[in-house]
Amino acid sequence: MSEKTLQHRIDGPDDAPVLVLGAALGTTWHMWDRQIPELTRHWRVIRFDLPGHGGSPAHAATSIAELADRLVATLDALGVERFGYAGCNIGGAIGTQLALTRPHRVTSLALVSSSPRYGTADAWRQRGVVIRTNGLDPIARTAPEHWFTLGFAGAQPAIVEWAVQMVRTTDPGCYIAACEALASYDVRSSLGRVGVPTLVVVGSEDQVTPTTDARSLVAGVPDASLALVPGTSHLAPVEQPSAVTELLIRHFTTAWHDKPGPGGQAAIGAAAPKPQIAPPPPPQAPPAAIESGLAQPEQDRGGTYEAGIKIRREVLGDAHVDRVQAAADDFTGDFHDFITRYAWGETWTRPGLDRRTRSIITLTALVARGHHDELALHTRAALRNGLTPTEIKEVLLHTAVYCGVPAANSAFAVAQRVIREETTPEG
Repeated sequence: MSEKTLQHRIDGPDDAPVLVLGAALGTTWHMWDRQIPELTRHWRVIRFDLPGHGGSPAHAATSIAELADRLVATLDALGVERFGYAGCNIGGAIGTQLALTRPHRVTSLALVSSSPRYGTADAWRQRGVVIRTNGLDPIARTAPEHWFTLGFAGAQPAIVEWAVQMVRTTDPGCYIAACEALASYDVRSSLGRVGVPTLVVVGSEDQVTPTTDARSLVAGVPDASLALVPGTSHLAPVEQPSAVTELLIRHFTTAWHDKPGPGGQAAIGAAAPKPQIAPPPPPQAPPAAIESGLAQPEQDRGGTYEAGIKIRREVLGDAHVDRVQAAADDFTGDFHDFITRYAWGETWTRPGLDRRTRSIITLTALVARGHHDELALHTRAALRNGLTPTEIKEVLLHTAVYCGVPAANSAFAVAQRVIREETTPEG
C-alpha cells in the first residue's frame, strides 16, 4: 500500500452502488460493523482506516484536504467514480471536503457527529502537546466519557474496553497529525457550496460536536436536514446502531443525487424505514469569511502580513494573537503590524530551517537576554512546534554553558511552570 492511498475494506455486492463510510478520530472501520448487514443489502460498502489507525500504515497526513486526496486515490484504484458518503467526526470533515472539492464524485452525503469547525485550533494543538509528552494512554482512558452516555458505558463494559484499546493502539504521530488537520479545518464560509442532499445526524447528548454544531451545518448547506438521535452521545453509530442505520438507509435511498451513470451506480429502490427527522432550522445567512475567529487583514498589508498572521497563530496560538490584537491601539498597532510582517511573515516562513529548529534558536536567545515573559510564550510555542520537554531541558542545559548559570536557572523555573501547565492531561 502506497502513502497516497488508505487501507480499506469492501463489503456487499460488486454491482451495487457504492457507499463510503469514514470513521472517527481514534477509531477504525469497525465502528461501522453494526451497520454493515443492512447497508450491504443495498450498497457496495467501502470502509477505510485513517493513517496509523487499526492496521493502517503510519503515513501521517496533516490536513483534511490530504486525507480526502488519499481517499480519492484509493477509490480511483478501485475504479469507483461516483459514490455516496457517510462520515463520523473527522470522517464527516473528509466528506464535506469531498463535496466541496469533488462535487462531481459525491452523490449524497451524511454527516454524523460532525461540525463545520471542530472546537478551536488551540485546543487541538494542545492535545498534540499532551500526546507528544504522555502518549495516547490519557486520551484513550477518557475516550469513553466523550463518546458514550454514562448509562451506555455502564451497561456495555466490553464496548468501553474496545474503545479504549482502539485509541491506545493508534499511532501517536498519526493521531497528532490528525489533530493538526482538525486545527486548521474551518468550512463555515464554504457550506453554501455543498451541492448534494445532506443528512446531518447528531446525538442529543453529544458534547464533542453538540447540536449547535449540527444546526450550523444544516443552516449552511442548501439541501440539508437534521436528524436528532435521543439519549445518544458522540459515537452514535456504536451507541445507537439501529437508529443510525435506518437514518442512513432512508437518506441514501431517497436522496441519492444521481441517475445511472459511470459504473451503473444508481440508488437501489428499497423500502425505506421512517425515522423521525427534525425539520431544518429557519434559513440563516452563512457566516462571514473567518480566519481563526478574526476578520481577514486589510488588503493593503500584502502577502507578508497574511503569511505572518497565519504562522503566528499556528505557533503562538489563537488565544494569544486574539489578546494582542484586541489590546492594540494607535500607539502599539504599527509595532504589531511590523513584527507580524517581518518576524513572522518573512523570517519564520523562510524554508531554510524548520519550526523546531527556529524554536530552539528563539529559546536560546530569550534565555541569553533574560526575556522571561517571551520565554514562557515561546516555551509553549516550542511544545506546539514538536519539541518534547526533554528536548527543551537539553536546550536550557546548553544555555547554562554559553549564557550563564543564573540565566539558565531562571529559564528553568519559567519553562518548568509552562511545561506542567501544557502537558498535564485534562481530568
